[in-house]
Amino acid sequence: MRVLNVNSSLDSKTGGGTAERTFQMSRALGQKIENCTVLTIDTGLDQQRIDAMRPAHVVALPLLWRRFYVPHIKWKKILALVNDADIVHLMGHWSVLNVFTYIAARRLGKPYVVCPAGALPIFGRSGAIKRLYNYLIGNAIIRNASAWIAVTPFEFSQFESYGIASSKVMVIPNGVAVEDFPEISTTSFREKNNLPDLPLILFMGRLNTIKGPDLLLDAFVLIKDRFADHHLVFAGPDEGMQAGLLEIATKHGIADRVHFLGFVGGSDKVAAYRAARLLVVPSRQEAMSIVALEAGVCGKAVLLTDQCGFGEVRSVHPDLEVPASAAGIAVSLGKLLAQPALLDQLGHAFQDFVIQRYSWDSIVTDYLKLYAPLLAAKK
Repeated sequence: MRVLNVNSSLDSKTGGGTAERTFQMSRALGQKIENCTVLTIDTGLDQQRIDAMRPAHVVALPLLWRRFYVPHIKWKKILALVNDADIVHLMGHWSVLNVFTYIAARRLGKPYVVCPAGALPIFGRSGAIKRLYNYLIGNAIIRNASAWIAVTPFEFSQFESYGIASSKVMVIPNGVAVEDFPEISTTSFREKNNLPDLPLILFMGRLNTIKGPDLLLDAFVLIKDRFADHHLVFAGPDEGMQAGLLEIATKHGIADRVHFLGFVGGSDKVAAYRAARLLVVPSRQEAMSIVALEAGVCGKAVLLTDQCGFGEVRSVHPDLEVPASAAGIAVSLGKLLAQPALLDQLGHAFQDFVIQRYSWDSIVTDYLKLYAPLLAAKK
């Protein structure tokens, strides 16, 4: 079996969850099949990242226009890659690279699957452009697919809005490579980032409105006096919010307890999870948080909003999922921080939960089950 995975970005810094899912899924799939190739754009992609994805093979087109991730189109290269594949997998939705790969797949009669990973709703900026994109080709990409993948059942209604019945959609959740998160010392990480040896509340992700860092900061303000020795750590690249967040922290007299680390990756990312008391994922919209899984394998409890598409966390403890509001986050955050022993127990319970259900070694078999009938139908 030969699979072509397509995603506009593999950049661990700015590519978000879809970049990480593509990276992890391609690496795991490459160990199970004859050939797995990833077609992407070269922005933020270095040789270390490419090597780490082996045995999957990477083909990166040069970036032409950064705002909309428009690559320098090499049509013959795209045609050759699609022609050599048995199945094409399109990640995301608002993607010029997906458009050209879709056209090639249709021309060559190749089966393709789509995994929007929560991207189908028109959210945020460029709404008019996205509506035009859907009118011209986006709707067709979704409707003409051979199979449809949701990261979580939360996406069923999103597919239905494009005319795809939820009964046709297969859920393949995000996963985590346990071996990427070993036990390590956090001492040097704290020293390097001027973090005190005190309890840390961690946010891991882009400082973007959709990720809700402002909701977490507002929640922290509400409980700051009850937990005066706790610090809040934002680990992730700034996308225009850091100055405003710092202004709020300063206004409430907690600027010295709020830390902005910028992007962290590799061993620093592992250390950030292991140094934290717990991770908070305050997203306004998300298709199953990958950072929640990463914190989980490090033995940390995770507090998520009900917009993260990860309602399964309630089976560990009902207080781990809350409304996407500062007040909702503050209530559960206060409860959890006030019970250190319970927080430790939840960390261990969530670790077992993640390892048993969300290891990529087991999840990748779901892809093989999905692809098998598509190959049989092709023959």
